[in-house]
Amino acid sequence: MNIWIAVAVTAVGCYAVKLIGLLVPADALERPLVRRLAALLPVALLAALTAQQTFADGTTLVLDAKAAGLAAAAVALILRAPFLVVVAAAVVVTAGLRAVTG
Repeated sequence: MNIWIAVAVTAVGCYAVKLIGLLVPADALERPLVRRLAALLPVALLAALTAQQTFADGTTLVLDAKAAGLAAAAVALILRAPFLVVVAAAVVVTAGLRAVTG
């Protein structure tokens, strides 16, 4: 029964967030600070999620094949490679290190 309570609370929460977003006045969204934050917030959240998924294992800090794959992707981005090449570089380096280290 607890799962259905969680589903219901999540559904109500999502609806409430959407409703609050619709109730915000349009002139409040046109302020320069709000526009700048709206542009930067997704990038910051994605970077934080990437760092947490790459370097954390529970409560410990780890440096493994995922970190090497991320470094390979960063190098490919610095070299201005196309997106698919960036992803392929990360995959190949990560898979190669996992195959070598077991």
